[in-house]
Amino acid sequence: MSTGQAQHRPVVTIAALYGAAGSTIGARVAERLGVPWLDRAIPEAVAKRTGLTEDAVADVDEEPRTLTERLVTSLGRTSTMSGGTGGSSERLDIQERRLRAFIEQALAEARVSGGVVLGRGGMVVLSGVPWALHVFLGGPREARVQQRMALDGIDQRTAEERQRTTDRARIGYVRSAYGVDGLDPDLYHLMLDSTAIDFDTCVQLIVQASRSRTERQPATPAI
Repeated sequence: MSTGQAQHRPVVTIAALYGAAGSTIGARVAERLGVPWLDRAIPEAVAKRTGLTEDAVADVDEEPRTLTERLVTSLGRTSTMSGGTGGSSERLDIQERRLRAFIEQALAEARVSGGVVLGRGGMVVLSGVPWALHVFLGGPREARVQQRMALDGIDQRTAEERQRTTDRARIGYVRSAYGVDGLDPDLYHLMLDSTAIDFDTCVQLIVQASRSRTERQPATPAI
């Protein structure tokens, strides 16, 4: 047994509105901090544990309010987890809650391994991790639409439609799953307008803030 001290691995959660470039910024933050980027890793891990497809997990993971219309199709009206069949809203709601529990378990593992988490109510699920940094990325709606148009090469009408549905789904997920307003500033340590601040600067600010949070917490005894 070593008498040394092991420093906590950085944990960052990012909540991002549509067009705020959460995926782009989050991946860069993870690389800079030397921790896993968990955006795709979470549905992959949950799919392996449940025997479901990644698409089926993603339907609940990202837009759970579309469960009735989409999960039945994804699962072929069969619950691998329960072994039953049928499409009742009660059964689907149970499936959603059980899948969410697996998602939360995958998130919780970041406490040890470190990682950068995008969405999924990470700022709530990991609120008990003292060294975690919780970040919100936003900006004016029109600026976010224009930024996404440039990033994805899509037209304005498409971007505006996706903005409305995506923001509604993301905000609704946190509200329905955890009973909180995902736009509440009290949930975050750092809120950035990533349409007004360039991506490199956003990454730098988040990395510095995360390192500060980690360094402020006592290290754990190394085993």
